[in-house]
Amino acid sequence: MMNRKEIEEKYEDEQMLFADGFDKAIIGVAHIHHKLIVSYDTKKCIKILMKYMTHEEAVEYFDFNVLGSYVGEYTPAFIEK
Repeated sequence: MMNRKEIEEKYEDEQMLFADGFDKAIIGVAHIHHKLIVSYDTKKCIKILMKYMTHEEAVEYFDFNVLGSYVGEYTPAFIEK
């Protein structure tokens, strides 16, 4: 697994977007149609949110506000393992 700093250093010339607040959930970089996309572990993202809300609230928030967000062609990927 890679962390944000490693990704920024290794791919410094690439355009990549990171999901704010979820750095500890990064699992790596996905190669999609000749683009590099930062990838996150969905369960870890929900655990991060659970510091501030219940599990049910975290899942609902994540589904609507994170998975439901599209910020362009470099929108991060969220992986269910």
